[in-house]
Amino acid sequence: MFAVAASFFFLASVTAQDIFITPKPVSAVAGKGTFVIKTDASIKTSTATTKSATFLKDYLSKMYGVSTKVTTSKGKGDIELKIVAKNNAIKGAYHLSVQGKHISIVGDDEEGVFYGVQSLIQLLPIQKTGTVSVPAVEVTDAPRFAYRGAHLDVGRHFFDADFVKQYIDLLAMYKLNVFHWHLTEDQGWRIEIKRYPELTSIGSKRNGEIIGHYPGKGNDNKPTSGYYTQEEVKDVVAYAAARYITVIPEIEMPGHGSAAIAAYPSLSCFPKRTTPLAINMVSMESVRQAQQENRVKFVQETWGVHDDVFCAGKDSTFIFLQNVLDEIIPLFPAKYIHIGGDECPKTNWKQCPLCQKRMKENNLKDEHALQSYFIERMEKYINSKGKSIIGWDEILEGGLAPNATVMSWRGEEGGIEAAKQHHNVIMTPGGYCYFDHSNSKNEDSLTIGGLLTVETVYSYNPVPAALSAEEGKYIIGVQANLWTEYISNPAKVEYMMLPRLSAMSEVQWTAPAQKSWSDFQPRLLHEFKKYDWMGLNYCPVYLKENKQ
Repeated sequence: MFAVAASFFFLASVTAQDIFITPKPVSAVAGKGTFVIKTDASIKTSTATTKSATFLKDYLSKMYGVSTKVTTSKGKGDIELKIVAKNNAIKGAYHLSVQGKHISIVGDDEEGVFYGVQSLIQLLPIQKTGTVSVPAVEVTDAPRFAYRGAHLDVGRHFFDADFVKQYIDLLAMYKLNVFHWHLTEDQGWRIEIKRYPELTSIGSKRNGEIIGHYPGKGNDNKPTSGYYTQEEVKDVVAYAAARYITVIPEIEMPGHGSAAIAAYPSLSCFPKRTTPLAINMVSMESVRQAQQENRVKFVQETWGVHDDVFCAGKDSTFIFLQNVLDEIIPLFPAKYIHIGGDECPKTNWKQCPLCQKRMKENNLKDEHALQSYFIERMEKYINSKGKSIIGWDEILEGGLAPNATVMSWRGEEGGIEAAKQHHNVIMTPGGYCYFDHSNSKNEDSLTIGGLLTVETVYSYNPVPAALSAEEGKYIIGVQANLWTEYISNPAKVEYMMLPRLSAMSEVQWTAPAQKSWSDFQPRLLHEFKKYDWMGLNYCPVYLKENKQ
């Protein structure tokens, strides 16, 4: 079970020499002198630390043109990576030592070595030279939370596998260890399911989208499409694993199913009812198809919440979802499958004879209880496959499935309730964790609204004061979410994530007693320099407001 870690080490004060490591380590003490990484420097490794050694070697080559060699030979390497196992509650503790003649990274486990490498990389100069100087330092560190996640919605707008890898690199840079891949939506189904080819031949395509902010000013009539083959998914999962990041897929149910229903109308309570589309917001191509092809179900072209959800009264719905999961589960080694469970209107269920029959047969008092039945039935199937479920906090309604982990997004109330019931919780309240919200009051591009400054992100403590110390242990982590209604290209993804991801990483990694905004600010300024050096797009509002 994930749990909140105790403080592993005493926080030592840092000397005048700046040590720009984010998230802030438990202890970082500057030494005297530097170590110079020269071409042909050796990185001594073992089988268990080879991934980290290779990552460091590739980074030095790409960013500095310095060729190093990875070796398992006896003797002392210039840079040495090794594991000395300890029984820490959370994976990822490490010690980084940079001295005049040697660099060593000792991790409690493989993850710890990798995080030590990330801290070493952050100490490297932001300029390309023939040699690379590293300041002498002793860093002792361990994460606060075991679940440190970030989410990407590829349903509203699709981002190809190459960019997903770049996104994963951002997470690795800040020692995050979970990538939550939101793969299905009303506006697009994004993963190949071989048993149901129309999920992608129909469900991954839409004929346009609304212009401007919801409810829109018309339709742009621009067709969009995109999905990942199963081979691409395997490649992304392996890429993430090489960076000690677990990929958790999300297959939405029972709501947000319009794209699947467009492909297979029988999944709806009312297969012959036309998908409700605002007439002045629908694309002309969808109008033409409705008239000429006798189609009644469409992939949604507007944002928001839609009434056409998976029918809970048909056994065939559950068989369909089980068959989908039978192809999803082998692709993702993660312990968890995210099943959504949010924003499921009950309008159709109230009208559907089969749903009402299901309620009567199972003594369900209302449609909220029917949703609980739906989630619990799918949970049992997923548990039978050796996996556990995560769901948004709506899965609390009608009674929580026995082994479910709750992702609390509508404030902290759902997370508090779940923790008090001794269920694991991932905190992701919109007021602190929704990176689709505006960076500033004068945002220079269209966003969903709201305001989430980097300082507000930094201020968040994911363990609510309303919980006792024992209950607080059920808060296993925190996650940043990026919904993409108004984010259609990679540059804007980076703009919305950076620099707020740097602040979130410190929320996830660093104990509250060690955090302070004044301490973070110099490191934040350093991050902007690094973004420029790496060619990343970012929001400059903090620099402008602070006249940097």
